[in-house]
Amino acid sequence: MVSKNQIKLISGLHQKKQRFANQLFFAEGVKVIQELLQSNFELEHLYTTLDDFQTVDSLRRTLINDQELKKISALSTPNTCLAVFKIPAEKKITDSGLILVLDDIRDPGNLGTILRLCDWFGIKQIVCSKETVDIYNPKVVQATMGSITRVNVNYVDLKSFITQTELPVFGTFMDGDNIYQSSLPQDGIIIMGNEANGISAEIEKMVTNRLTIPRFGELQKTESLNVATATAIILSEFKRNS
Repeated sequence: MVSKNQIKLISGLHQKKQRFANQLFFAEGVKVIQELLQSNFELEHLYTTLDDFQTVDSLRRTLINDQELKKISALSTPNTCLAVFKIPAEKKITDSGLILVLDDIRDPGNLGTILRLCDWFGIKQIVCSKETVDIYNPKVVQATMGSITRVNVNYVDLKSFITQTELPVFGTFMDGDNIYQSSLPQDGIIIMGNEANGISAEIEKMVTNRLTIPRFGELQKTESLNVATATAIILSEFKRNS
């Protein structure tokens, strides 16, 4: 059975302010929870409607019913389990390899997908502007499908971070150089911008290499690509060239 205090705590974790105050977040679904349990993330408590997760200490595991799960779930159709984890301390950014920088990404689904793409292409570091959606937003955690355990994510002042790096800085623009004809390094910063406005004017000034994904459609009327789709193409090209 889940107590009123537990319901209040978990319901509060739907909000960024409460996640930050309690240094906790939650995940839903067997796959995501299993990935987190097998990683360095520390479990606070697990709630499940099935008698599963037998390897979890019984003191940290509570059997609940479907109605109780609905009260704490962020999903319209709840899964069978929900687990609360401690938010780990951010790891130090290593100034080497390919680093993906996200400038004001707002959609949780996009951030979750981008994190999965980084996991797929072996990008170990994502640096986010402080305006970018919280990585521990329940929708982001769900969309990562476990990749949150394998990619380091930091939130920083982008201007300060880019100013201090010696890596080449790549940005995506409609008027950039054709990425399919560009020589791409194995070390560098790749900046992806906001869904509606692209890379902000302040950060654009710091880009040393402007890239574009050319349009091949006959009418050339498509205004832009979804940021997650564009990220997949960009990362694929950087890795192909390496």
